[in-house]
Amino acid sequence: MTDKPDDKPDKPRRRLPRSVREQEILDAAVQVFSKRGYRAAVVDEIAELAGISKPMVYLYLGSKEGLFVACVRRESARLVAAFREAADAGGPPEGRLWAGLAAFFGYVAEHRDSWVVMHRQAPEQGEEIAGELAAARRSVMAEVTGLVGAGIAEGGGGPVRLGTEDAEFVAHALVGAADSLTDWMERHPGESPEAVTVRLMNVMWVGMRNVLAGEVWSRPEG
Repeated sequence: MTDKPDDKPDKPRRRLPRSVREQEILDAAVQVFSKRGYRAAVVDEIAELAGISKPMVYLYLGSKEGLFVACVRRESARLVAAFREAADAGGPPEGRLWAGLAAFFGYVAEHRDSWVVMHRQAPEQGEEIAGELAAARRSVMAEVTGLVGAGIAEGGGGPVRLGTEDAEFVAHALVGAADSLTDWMERHPGESPEAVTVRLMNVMWVGMRNVLAGEVWSRPEG
């Protein structure tokens, strides 16, 4: 039996380098994990979305857990890189911190699937995944602590002296608030990443600057 003249042959499968194919698999996996959750996600759907066979997914990444770990590792690295690249642009510490936080919120807004996987699903999984998240958090924390410490040093001529422990305290408060505010952003889609960053800087950075100037809160009497 011969093909009809208007029959078209099947489109040949693209031959891609392993590194490129792996990124396509991870792109598909992030979408599926975000939509289904880790437990409900199936490798068949990921393979179909990536345009390859299920055995190929296992060949590249070993297992469903291995695939999820690779997703968390890649997305965490991208988020840290976005913050670091923006914060390393130069200028005064508060400007660099603003840029880094704006990049963080911007990344979350533009890559919602990625953030859902890291922020909502990954913490519920095993120790290896928790370790990946902890490493990413430490990287961001170190960056923020350094910027806060530099800001304290620049404004340290006032009546109140703040030190390394204070910088770490403020950095933990900032990073924790940023994590929590990503959920607030989802409920307020009209708020831009820049506007959210300004709100956070007004609360945290201005508050720290006021403390350095001698405006310290004390518990009311009675």
